[in-house]
Amino acid sequence: MSSRRQPAQLKKQILAAFLLSLFILTPAPVFAREQTDALPSLQNFIESVKDGSINTLRGIYVQNVMAFPVVQQPSGNPGYVSANPAAVTQFKMAAKMGNIGLLAHNYLAGADFSKLKKNDTITLVYGDGHTQSFIVDDILEYQALSPLSPYSDFKDLAAQKTLTAEQLFNKVYRGDFHLTLQTCIQKDDDLSWGRLFIIAKPVSDKTAAFLN
Repeated sequence: MSSRRQPAQLKKQILAAFLLSLFILTPAPVFAREQTDALPSLQNFIESVKDGSINTLRGIYVQNVMAFPVVQQPSGNPGYVSANPAAVTQFKMAAKMGNIGLLAHNYLAGADFSKLKKNDTITLVYGDGHTQSFIVDDILEYQALSPLSPYSDFKDLAAQKTLTAEQLFNKVYRGDFHLTLQTCIQKDDDLSWGRLFIIAKPVSDKTAAFLN
């Protein structure tokens, strides 16, 4: 009997974590982050985030766009998003789905997520210095119909369709192996008006050869 309950329980845990992450990404009114420092080269960035952890994600780099360390969510806190203006947070529940999710407030490091364009290359850096590359494949924008509620439905701004939070989670975090960047969308004075998802596919050997 307990084995039957496990999938349902896991589903509830996953959805609860996603709802919580959406809610916590709702920002407080503060001044927008400004990035004035020139970005390091990829090699220098790799050296700056290396710590010897082979399988731990430690950094995200996009040439001329961003170079941020990646922090991990504390155990038992699936809705945690770093308040560090120069860091992004790995979403543990995405990893449970076999994918990579990165979260950031849109008034902090997440401000740079909106600068990404289709076909941009995103490089992830691990603690031992090895890297993994992704190509931006899709950019999804949703209006939160109840911005301050963690149980809000979401309106797809491109397709004009409404999704529940569970449907949205499935769309952006399930499926074939990929990377998802998540932050909020500001409209007028409402910093939590919507949600932005950057979906990036892993670079295959064939794609890498073409890029080089």
